[in-house]
Formats: sequence, structure tokens, C-alpha cells
Amino acid sequence: MSATVMIDCFPESLPRYRDGWAVVAVDVVRATTTAVTAALSGRRCFPVPSLEVAVPLAARLDDPLLVGELGGSKPFGFHLNNSPAALARRTDIERPMILLSTTGTRLICQSGPCEAVYVACLRNHSAQVARLVGRHEQVAVVGAGARGEFREEDQLCCAWIAGGLMDAGYEPLGPTARIVQRWRDASADAFVGGKSTEYLRQTGQLEDLSFIVANVDDVDVTVGFDGLTLTVLPAGPDGIPPGLLHSRWPWDK
Repeated sequence: MSATVMIDCFPESLPRYRDGWAVVAVDVVRATTTAVTAALSGRRCFPVPSLEVAVPLAARLDDPLLVGELGGSKPFGFHLNNSPAALARRTDIERPMILLSTTGTRLICQSGPCEAVYVACLRNHSAQVARLVGRHEQVAVVGAGARGEFREEDQLCCAWIAGGLMDAGYEPLGPTARIVQRWRDASADAFVGGKSTEYLRQTGQLEDLSFIVANVDDVDVTVGFDGLTLTVLPAGPDGIPPGLLHSRWPWDK
């Protein structure tokens, strides 16, 4: 069987990819950019699918940093919005971080059980391709979506990852070839002006847009999710850590 790649969107699509698939979760503005930035700093990061999970988890951790948004607003008691730029400025990397977002962290947390789960953004899209090639025969690159739409920035990142796999011989499924054709040669700022960036402008959070556009393909590692925390993984052809291969996922209902 030839290797295949599928671009999809929304957490609700994940049941299609339970058996034998590697899932790459993408939410460029902003959850996966924040998650990758946290992991790269050496900070322990716990993505959570809901506030109901975040609160008891915070009680079990030592002085956790609460980062996130729900419906665009920072939840009561949280320290930071879902901001990669603000997170990158912090030096308290010894504090574990709980990350919550409306859609992106739900996508990450509900991706299992499957063969492996990765968290990707524009910062590590090339490294993500290198990690996948020859290691996984079925890959789903899934955008988080927002308000029922497959946002431009997620289409761009998904297309760059899927396009790299297609160049390596993966067969595109469904709408994948069409999406790759649209975005393969686009610049990193081609999504600027869309609804996500307009939201950042209206809410005075353009520093996150600047951070995302300024940090493209700047790291040579990938980030895996083991069902609880994020793990930094090299892009090269080493084995998958045992924690990424398991059948019991705490958020899977």
C-alpha cells in the first residue's frame, strides 16, 4: 500500500483517523504556535480540551502558568491569553503550563488514540515533514478551524506539510491536492488580511501576528503529544518514543 496524506479540518473529523494514522494538529493563530513555542523553551506544557479539565489539573501542578482563551477571551484566573509572543518573553520556564483554546487544544487532545500525534505550526513545518517521511504511511494533517471555517493560515500550513509529503511520494487523498496547489507557493504572510488576523487587529493583539510571520521554519524539531504533555522530538529518522504509541488517552471519550 502506498503512503497517503489527507488534509482535513475541525476536531469533529478526527474519528476518521483513529486506526493506523498519524495526526498533525495545526492551529497557526494561535494554539499550536503557542504550544510549539512553549515546548521549545523547555517548559512542560499540558494542552487541555476544556476549562473543566484545566481547573483540577492546575490544582495538582506546582504553580502552573495558565495560558489560553475561550471564545477569544482569557478565562478568569488565567495568567496569559493564547499568545505566543507574550509567552516567548517569559523567563519562568520552570513553571509547568496549562494551555487551553477554543478549538486548537481540543484538536490536539482529541487526536488519540492513533499511531502518533504531532503539533505543528509555521515554525516547524519542514521539520514536521522530515519526521513523517518513511515513518508513517497514513498521515492526516488537520486544521483546527474557527467558527466553522477552515482558516487561511491553517490551510497554508497544512498545505506546506502535505506538499512536502507529496514531494516524497505520498499520494494525496480527498481535497489535499487542490489545497496544496492553492497554497504551495504562497508566502508566509499570504493569510494576512483574513478573519483571524482581522480579529487580532481588532483586539490589539497584532504582536502575535508579527511573531507568527517572523518565525517561519526557524526550528529543526517537531513536537509530539503523548496524551498528556508535549515532547520535543528531532526531525531525523530516530524511533518514536514509547510514550507516543499507546492506546489509552485521558481526554478520549
